[in-house]
Amino acid sequence: MSTASVRAVRSEWTKIRSVASTVWTLSLAVVVTIALGMLIAALSKNEFDDMSDRDRLAFDPTFISFAGMSLGQLAMIVFGVLVVANEYSSGMIRTSLAAVPRRGTFLFSKIAVATVLALVVSMATSFAAFFLGQAMLGDLKASIGDPGVLRAVFGGGLYMTLIAMFSMGVAAMLRSPMLSLGILMPFFFLVSNILGGVDATKRIGRFLPDQAGNKIMQVVPPLDDDTPYGPWGGLGIMVLWVAAALVGGYLVLRKRDA
Repeated sequence: MSTASVRAVRSEWTKIRSVASTVWTLSLAVVVTIALGMLIAALSKNEFDDMSDRDRLAFDPTFISFAGMSLGQLAMIVFGVLVVANEYSSGMIRTSLAAVPRRGTFLFSKIAVATVLALVVSMATSFAAFFLGQAMLGDLKASIGDPGVLRAVFGGGLYMTLIAMFSMGVAAMLRSPMLSLGILMPFFFLVSNILGGVDATKRIGRFLPDQAGNKIMQVVPPLDDDTPYGPWGGLGIMVLWVAAALVGGYLVLRKRDA
């Protein structure tokens, strides 16, 4: 890594840790994911005896621990958007590009620092959500050594990290925090769930980034599941979405004025 790249990375690290909003959004992602996962796990334990035989066959104690990620990922989206788009709304992007005129280096440094931070937080959150969620399940719990469980827990951290990276790419393309959040929030919270839950659009919805990516966290597949890819295949589809968003962000940054 060149001296200019090292300076750019240090500069981006300073920006991220000095902005309170990014710290708060990461903290919120941790708290919401773990707390909601524990709550859903406790409720699932209480309702297990009343479940039908079919529901018991599809019971996935590992995946239940990650129930909070449906809301926790929204905080990761906010984090990814703010890391990239805040400089556009504040006008600091001109100063940043004057200090780092090579736009590829500037964007790579920003995304690299934010990704490492998101990965560390996401992995810690995923493991904590699993162990605390399993504690709430009692005798229904899964063990980290059970087949597929470690992959699911590790994959949970990767999933949250990729959500943040995808948001960074979209924010780099749209260059506005409000516009980026206005598109990403409804997309992940409403549109994706609707497309994935309606029979007419289910085949399309399963290839959206969140629908494909969360397969990595499943140990017990749903009954009658006809998804044409497995856990790692789903994560691979999500990686392709992230790569496309980041490339799009770079092309917009390279071709448009600050």
